[in-house]
Amino acid sequence: LGLIVQGYMTAMANQGAPEDMKGKDRIVFGNIHQIYDWHKDFFLGELEKSVDDPDSLAKLFIKHERRLHMYVVYCQNKPKSEFVVSEYIETYFEDLRQQLGHRLQLNDLLIKPVQRIMKYQLLLKDFLKYYSKAGRNVEELQKAVEVMCFVPKRCNDMMNVSRLQGFEGKITAQGKLLQQDTFSVSEQDSSILSKARERRVFLFEQLVIFSEPLEKKKGIPLPGYTFKNSIKVSCLGVETPSEEDPCCLVLTSRGTDSSVTRFVMHAVSPEVQQAWFDDVVQILETQRNFLNALQSPIEYQRREITSNSLGRSTKSPAVSSPGLSSHPSMQRHHQPCLLSHNNSLPSLHSPQLTHRKKPVLLPSCGLFDSEVPQIKLDSTSF
Repeated sequence: LGLIVQGYMTAMANQGAPEDMKGKDRIVFGNIHQIYDWHKDFFLGELEKSVDDPDSLAKLFIKHERRLHMYVVYCQNKPKSEFVVSEYIETYFEDLRQQLGHRLQLNDLLIKPVQRIMKYQLLLKDFLKYYSKAGRNVEELQKAVEVMCFVPKRCNDMMNVSRLQGFEGKITAQGKLLQQDTFSVSEQDSSILSKARERRVFLFEQLVIFSEPLEKKKGIPLPGYTFKNSIKVSCLGVETPSEEDPCCLVLTSRGTDSSVTRFVMHAVSPEVQQAWFDDVVQILETQRNFLNALQSPIEYQRREITSNSLGRSTKSPAVSSPGLSSHPSMQRHHQPCLLSHNNSLPSLHSPQLTHRKKPVLLPSCGLFDSEVPQIKLDSTSF
């Protein structure tokens, strides 16, 4: 990182960039200066201290989970950076490389933070393995491993979302990204089933996006996806999984004219299919709870109070705490096998696998904002 900050960035600041490069340096380097300064001034020293005090290593990663999210910011910018760098890598940046006497090209240096965030995970997994063999307490190490599995996954999510092209809406308005995977997808409108095609599918709290991987050149896939279709959560449904085909997931989209389009999706494994099914069920249950709370707030609150006072819950086990805050855009949903141990960050819990024999869930499609009753809530209502 020092080769970038003290080399490229300093040289560009002192010498000035070409006219067509002005302003693009922020895109090229993102927040790499922030990562560099924090590691140089603080984190490296703390890691060195753990050589004499190995027990402090796990605490270090747990304590600074939020700070490590600077890598997520870096990765979110990475696709834009790659695009700009590719335009100048053989010209302007090559001249700078020779001037600085660097062996590696700029793009080889800019990938280092992405690689490093994965290496922390491997380091901690090794510590966990040998601590277990030595009979030591591994509780905090397990938490640290979970933290450093979550951060790289979030980084990967942000890079893929940033590579989505052609989506005209505001991607940041779709809530949290809950799942993303590659499926073989067929669309069925009326009785016509289209040919199955490879799709990268993103499951947000508010929207499901189907995208097509960009065409391959010379056998190397380009890092990008083209928007093809989407389903609003307000019109989303999911069909009962088939025991004969455990990799098949069928999502439905209901139009304003009550027509239904089916998206027949084949996952790479039953585990992927189940994780998606669980999250979609949870989204629909959460949406249903929210609409019930809006339409009958007093009755909803009474039911919750009665349920809680009896020491039981009428909620579906896939749904988190109820209430007016359980609208998809106000709540973080589950992601598989990931936990967040910093109380200032949203918690990510592993969803319990639900039994496959579930009813078909079709939401109250067609209930748009204009149809939701406008209810004024105050403290006297409850």
